Amino acid sequence: MLLAFLLAYWRGGMYVATAALMVAMAVLLVIDLMLTRRIPRTHLLSALLVWALGSATLLLHDVRFIQWKPTIFMWILAVVFLASAFVGEQPIAQRLLQQAVAGPSVPRRTWLKLNTAWVVFYAIAGGANLLAAWNLPEALWVKFKVIGLTAATFAFAVAQALWLGRRTAKHS
Repeated sequence: MLLAFLLAYWRGGMYVATAALMVAMAVLLVIDLMLTRRIPRTHLLSALLVWALGSATLLLHDVRFIQWKPTIFMWILAVVFLASAFVGEQPIAQRLLQQAVAGPSVPRRTWLKLNTAWVVFYAIAGGANLLAAWNLPEALWVKFKVIGLTAATFAFAVAQALWLGRRTAKHS
């Protein structure tokens, strides 16, 4: 999705990139259905946001709508992670990562810390996207969105895995 957006941006600008992203999201959902017979909620949420904000961008010829998409997506994830600490038996971080942790069970308090870290990360990353969209030239915002936010999310996930690994090692 991000690669399609970036390549389309380089070839035709923001409106072409927005249209390409809208098509790429549809392709992603079809691939999800073909491979797993289901659509992950995050893919569906992202697709709905891309289609709604992408349509607004194209119809109103205003790039601000598509620039808001990463922020809205990340802030929704932050709220969902936060709510999961209070609703249900396990926070989302635990539901996503528990099977990857070998060895003894991880205390609930550790899962809640990890979950809270994701809440803070998504809240800050969403805010950073807005700051970049409002203050950087469009081409630089595109690089920030595609490369910067992706790299930050990857680095944060690796840091969380390492942190969790140290916590599980202490409990074994």
